[in-house]
Amino acid sequence: MFVTNIRRIACRLKLSPSLHLPVQFRFNSHVSSQPEAFLEPFQTLPGVKCLSLNRPQSKNAISMRLLEELTSCLEIAQYDPDLRVLILRSTTTGAFCAGADLVERRTMSQARVSKFLADLRTALSNLENLSVPTIAAIDGPALGGGLELALACDLRVAANGVSKIGLPETRLGIIPGAGGTQRAARLLGVSKAKDLIFTGRMLTAHDAHTLGLVDYISQPHESAFDRAVQLAEEMTPNAPLALKAAKLAISRAPELSLESGLDFERACYQPLLTTKDRDEALLAFKEKRPPVFKGE
Repeated sequence: MFVTNIRRIACRLKLSPSLHLPVQFRFNSHVSSQPEAFLEPFQTLPGVKCLSLNRPQSKNAISMRLLEELTSCLEIAQYDPDLRVLILRSTTTGAFCAGADLVERRTMSQARVSKFLADLRTALSNLENLSVPTIAAIDGPALGGGLELALACDLRVAANGVSKIGLPETRLGIIPGAGGTQRAARLLGVSKAKDLIFTGRMLTAHDAHTLGLVDYISQPHESAFDRAVQLAEEMTPNAPLALKAAKLAISRAPELSLESGLDFERACYQPLLTTKDRDEALLAFKEKRPPVFKGE
């Protein structure tokens, strides 16, 4: 518990993800000193941060600890005034997230499983509802809960050679339980979501792109993370408040009638007219220079 508390404090203070606990704590604990999920800035792109999954021995299978640390990092991201784009990635080459940790799951009581699923649902909803654009960099298998994690992001980028993307839960006697049935249906349409889940089939990156499950595929010589950074680089010059307003308006669109959606769009648009960033945009246009936005 003491080690876990130190790790949480380090995450909240935005200390280095390579933080090492004192030797005596590491030797006296069966828990690895390395976090299983952490936030880190992308050094060359101010405002871009990575939410990094770090369980290489299990291809980032979602353990109770990983979920706890993921949840803590999302809480920090939610209130980070400097955050403009969040990239969900793996620290391990050739990996993304293999879904729930089934080895750990076998040791859990029914009550614990129910709690785990409720917490995972909450975490994915928090990821989906972050006010800034989010990008999943799928550099390896994205299965079950791993794909559900990616579906909670705004955009998904898959590495060219990825060969295992899917929701195979029906093969295990269950169904996607962290939003997969709902988010897949909203993204793909009901028929395609049923086909994907009923069959439990594995998709390649190219299959997933054709289906509409992923938005971009990296070039053969680059990683999904590389391509995700390029996308983030296109977003960060834009006004942060405008990006947030656009995300809010678009995200509400599926649940509103057209007329109500237009009203909501207007409600999101109106406050931007009196921001300093709007004034800066007009001045920069007049002076024929790139605008410098501050999120004000």
